[in-house]
Amino acid sequence: MAKLSKNLNPDEFRQYYFLKEELKDFCRQEGLKVSGSKQDLENRIIHYLGTGEKLIEPPVKQVYNKVESEINLNSILGENFRCSEDKREFFKKEIGSTFKFNVRFQKWLKTNPDKTYLDAIEAYFEIQNSNEKTEIGKQFQYNQYIRDFFKDNSDRSLEDAIVCWKYKKSLKGNNRYEKSDLEALS
Repeated sequence: MAKLSKNLNPDEFRQYYFLKEELKDFCRQEGLKVSGSKQDLENRIIHYLGTGEKLIEPPVKQVYNKVESEINLNSILGENFRCSEDKREFFKKEIGSTFKFNVRFQKWLKTNPDKTYLDAIEAYFEIQNSNEKTEIGKQFQYNQYIRDFFKDNSDRSLEDAIVCWKYKKSLKGNNRYEKSDLEALS
């Protein structure tokens, strides 16, 4: 596995998998901005490795919803919905202690700003009762690898999947599961 350093060129960098924490450490070491998503960090590093310069980024304007004094079933979700602690508590009170902001529900909340919290609760139960698999974002390569590993190896353990993942990410190239990754278990 390649070590993340200024000696890599952008193409070499793209051929390896780095944890977000590794990307942040590199950014700190090189004086680059460390906030944002994994994709943001990767873009900054690619620019830096290619030019030797820090990427000039426009300032991020944070938009917050006007805070209602009390959330109720008829409250409107609103634009730029944030999964905050007060909202988590509201949903736990209405749905039960097992409530979690899963990915599909978060997407629903963000794409339905004109709906009410009652609509959101109904959508939550529909999502929970659905057998539809959540599409895994490209930045979550580990999650996709584990899902694909178990699709092909339902009789194997999570420990086996992790051994294969660690082997795979140490190699140059893609990080998609392939049957040949099982050689890491021998």
